[in-house]
Amino acid sequence: MARRRERAASPMAGRGTGSAMPGQGAAAPAPGAAPAPGRGADGPGEHALWEDRSRIMLQPIAAPSVLGLFAFAGATMMVGAWQAGWYGNAATPLILWPFVLFFGGLAQLLAGMWAYRARDSLATAVHGMWGAFWLAWGLLFMMVSIGAAPAALAPTLGTVREGFAFWFVALAVITGLCALAALGQNIVLALLLACLAAGAGFTSAGFWAPSNWCLDVGGWLFVAAAVIALYAAAAMMMENTYGRTILPTGKYRAGGNIPGGRGIRPLEYRHGEPGVKIGQ
Repeated sequence: MARRRERAASPMAGRGTGSAMPGQGAAAPAPGAAPAPGRGADGPGEHALWEDRSRIMLQPIAAPSVLGLFAFAGATMMVGAWQAGWYGNAATPLILWPFVLFFGGLAQLLAGMWAYRARDSLATAVHGMWGAFWLAWGLLFMMVSIGAAPAALAPTLGTVREGFAFWFVALAVITGLCALAALGQNIVLALLLACLAAGAGFTSAGFWAPSNWCLDVGGWLFVAAAVIALYAAAAMMMENTYGRTILPTGKYRAGGNIPGGRGIRPLEYRHGEPGVKIGQ
């Protein structure tokens, strides 16, 4: 408020003086007043112009990746453990599909749409893509279970399924690109997406060859990615509830990796969007 009154007391250069040149009628700053920050200054008052003339209207939302990562972890751990041969048989997907369809697919797809509102392009891509994949996976086995599709259409481990292999080719390529982008956020998320991309690649090779050991490795990597996703989701949730870092995730922002620290991104004054925070 004090800064606003000081600026209101001094006329703008060139208004009421007939000149905008310094030293020709321009009002001198009041004695003791802090000089206005220059454009591009890095001092504390860099964004003072925005602060004084901004009306901020926020519609805050919870971090959607908490829901998305938990949903992803649940579905991926169940399917990955089955693919690795830890439990079940060829009929197990007929029991898993309702959970995968709604818990892993629908919940994660919704998280991707909410990540769009949070202006987090990486989370939008990851949750939207994998949510749609789990919806398709669940829908395929649902059709088989109700007799709407022949049982021979369902992919069986250890058999050649080139069409199903291409599902995982697309997932591996796009998830690998997302892993590279995640290096700009934190190490845990990048490691999660790298494991996921590798798991999709091995699974694709397993259905293409066919190769049981490729499918086993792909299942193990899916389980590893699910465990990392649980950690990442818990870290985000605890940071939100406690207001400080509890579980470090390898963030690049100062204080973001120290338990008790605060790795908070500033409002986007620099980009001309006061009151807006990009990301989660």
